Amino acid sequence: MTSEPAETSIATKAVEEVDTYIAAIGERVRGMRARRGMTRKQLGADSSVSERYLAQLEGGKANVSIGLLWQIAQAMGVPPHELLPDAAPLARAPSPLLQLLDGLTSEQEEAAHRLLLKHFVNPEGQVRGVALIGLRGAGKSTLGQALAEAVGVPFIRIGDVIEQLGGMSTGELFSLGGQKAYRRLERQALQHVLDNYETSVIEAGGSLVSEPATYAELLGSFYTVWVRAAPEEHMNRVVVQGDLRPVQASQEAMDDLKRILAERETEYRAANHTLETSGRSVEACLDELMDMTRCFLCQWGADHPESKAYGQRPVVGCARQGSNDIGRD
Repeated sequence: MTSEPAETSIATKAVEEVDTYIAAIGERVRGMRARRGMTRKQLGADSSVSERYLAQLEGGKANVSIGLLWQIAQAMGVPPHELLPDAAPLARAPSPLLQLLDGLTSEQEEAAHRLLLKHFVNPEGQVRGVALIGLRGAGKSTLGQALAEAVGVPFIRIGDVIEQLGGMSTGELFSLGGQKAYRRLERQALQHVLDNYETSVIEAGGSLVSEPATYAELLGSFYTVWVRAAPEEHMNRVVVQGDLRPVQASQEAMDDLKRILAERETEYRAANHTLETSGRSVEACLDELMDMTRCFLCQWGADHPESKAYGQRPVVGCARQGSNDIGRD
């Protein structure tokens, strides 16, 4: 007679644990969608799952099946296990490298990451220019074009190269091929720039950082700058550019923007430098960008202290080799 309350308690706890797990799956889906830069509408179209169901799933109200979760993962171009809480690939014995990394501080981890990029992604150590990363509206295009013009190198938008290689607009690429096709072309576009331009300033798409292999290639080949702004300034600048969609659903758009920034912050912080543009003039931001990147857009020689500070060689092509002046011309 006394076992019934205990059994009820166990059943109630099990239900609560399942509900918590379902909510965690929803949070993972929502976070991954933000990292990939996909709207719920885009994800629904690519996965053949209704927007209403996706909203329920992200809100922790839908007990998703394995089949539907697989469809959603495929649409975002990620393995299904990445949408499961606390999921990881099959465990293996810890390697000496992992054991070493486990004992490092966050600053030491950053330094180790850069050394690994240098030796395995770009073993020659030659920086091919400057890459600007960050969300739309931060100022990448304006500052990138100005920087490239000032130092006399090409300014290249990775998005433009993707469209050229794909033979269609970005919207059509996503519509016809989904995330997988776009990410494949994104990697090809970066390689195209490396193969065809000795030195350049490039503007990367905001979601490139969500593709680990492509982002590692970028970090290993360019001096990378996170062009950063407050969410409100991102929104205002996008509207000024003529995109009125954020106004039509302002609160939801702002919530999505903040979520995207939060989900990508770790990746963005892997950049060599963070350039804050909020509340600052273009001229002030450009001055800082010039000061931080000039030695990576001209030939100073491998022994220059500015080059040694980053463990990489500047690119070639500047008559100012050996100069100690990194001010503006």
